[in-house]
Amino acid sequence: MTQTLMTPTQPAGKFSAMMRRRPLFPFRPVLALAIAAAVLQGCGNVNRDDMQTGAINNDYRLRHPISLAEVEHTLDIPVASGDRRMILTMTDSVNGFVQDYRKRSSGVFRVEYPSGSANSAAAAAMRRDIRRLLTQAGVAGPRIVETSYQAPSSAPAPIRLSYVATTAMTNECGQWPDDIANNTAANENWYNFGCASQNNLAAQLDNPMDLVAPRAMTPIDAQNRSKVIQTYRGETKTTN
Repeated sequence: MTQTLMTPTQPAGKFSAMMRRRPLFPFRPVLALAIAAAVLQGCGNVNRDDMQTGAINNDYRLRHPISLAEVEHTLDIPVASGDRRMILTMTDSVNGFVQDYRKRSSGVFRVEYPSGSANSAAAAAMRRDIRRLLTQAGVAGPRIVETSYQAPSSAPAPIRLSYVATTAMTNECGQWPDDIANNTAANENWYNFGCASQNNLAAQLDNPMDLVAPRAMTPIDAQNRSKVIQTYRGETKTTN
């Protein structure tokens, strides 16, 4: 039994030419990889801050940003009609309020006392004690401003202490402009989401300027640092 060999229909010269071009085909994936690397390198030059994602389109930090604003801090001191001097609890409250004032502000400290109310005489007597406490706490006399306000005669009115200081704060919580069901269906958080956390974070800031710039570093305690290093190395200092 004989086996017939099939010969190509194209001429031998053309067939050999095609065979010579075949080694070029394996280099095409290498070329594709090089083009892809160039494209990725171009994407790497894009600023990450300018990139946006479609999955998160409502950041609570953008809806409820923490900002610095002038806020009036107040303290109302209840005064009974028979009071003639400040009691211990009132003194502690005033001292704490004055400490916050000296830490946050250097402006005017205002003392407002009622006039025309049933306890106006008691408030006038207690006003002198408040001024004495402010002076002892280090508040300069020219910065203490005492004014009166008209109060109804039917009920006792408090003495109000106030000052204005730069404070970290955010917008008011409890706003529901949209139906929460619409946000749930769209897999988005609602408008009021994160507002309480932002307010708590702003209230916990001891120094609002920490949002603007970092504080300066305190000097290093070289002696204490040496003791810590010796303890870490297991060294003991012998004394004669």
